[in-house]
Amino acid sequence: MDVVCLDMEGVVVPEIWIAFAEATGIPEFKRTTRDEPDYDKLMKYRIDLLKQHGLGLKEVQEVISTIEPLEGAKEFLDTLRKETQVVILSDTFTQFAGPLIAKLGYPSLFCNELVVAEDGEITGYNMRCENSKLTTVKALQSCGFETIAAGDSHNDLAMIRASKAGFLFRSTEQIKKDNPDLPAFEEYDEFLAAIEGALC
Repeated sequence: MDVVCLDMEGVVVPEIWIAFAEATGIPEFKRTTRDEPDYDKLMKYRIDLLKQHGLGLKEVQEVISTIEPLEGAKEFLDTLRKETQVVILSDTFTQFAGPLIAKLGYPSLFCNELVVAEDGEITGYNMRCENSKLTTVKALQSCGFETIAAGDSHNDLAMIRASKAGFLFRSTEQIKKDNPDLPAFEEYDEFLAAIEGALC
């Protein structure tokens, strides 16, 4: 049996931190896993930046409530979920993901948890497990699933390469250049066709 493992931000919804950067007028928040392979370094950078500007969970959630899925994403997921099992594997946080998952029709999501002080300051985060995307793919494989994985960023590459089929979707030119063997897609129809072609 197959299970498709998809990244969330950049694949089915816009990048939360880029939207936050645009809403706050603070361009430093635009740095994402497309730019920084070290997720711990990236999150410490974001938490420090939030503190510097006196911003907390409430302000981030207010921006997230205005974000809509990428055009065609829900229809893509609806079609794919009729054909096979789908799990969204994201390095986002439960405190961020709720409104977005609702707009996508509640697909299964595995993500992480923020550590939030009583005053709403984001002080840290807890990863669901180490190397969460790769670890989850391997766990699914140990249960008898064959995985097909796709994403757009550095932190997706390990799960993509560990799967029987893997794809890049709307990735950066540098990531595509560095991984020329990975099929890369820009539109949902061709992306869906590639996944369907990889299904048993």
